[in-house]
Amino acid sequence: ANPYLILAMVVSFGMHFVILYVDVLADMFNVCPLDWDEWMLVLAFSLPVILIDEVLKFAGRRMSAKELQKRMSSEKKMQ
Repeated sequence: ANPYLILAMVVSFGMHFVILYVDVLADMFNVCPLDWDEWMLVLAFSLPVILIDEVLKFAGRRMSAKELQKRMSSEKKMQ
C-alpha cells in the first residue's frame, strides 16, 4: 500500500465533501448533492463497467500465470 496515495485520496475526498456541503462553497462552485435517484443512475452505468474490468483483469492474470508456468517448465527441461 502506498501511504502517499491513500493520503492524497483522503484529502481529495475531504475537499470534495467540503465544497459540496458548505453552502458558501457549493454556491461558489455551483454544485449540489445528488439525490437517491441520481445515485442509482450513476451506479447503473458504473457497476457493469467495474465488473467487466475486474473479470478482464482476472482472466489476464490467469493467462499470465499459465504462460509463466509454461516458460518455467520449459526452462527446467532445457537444464
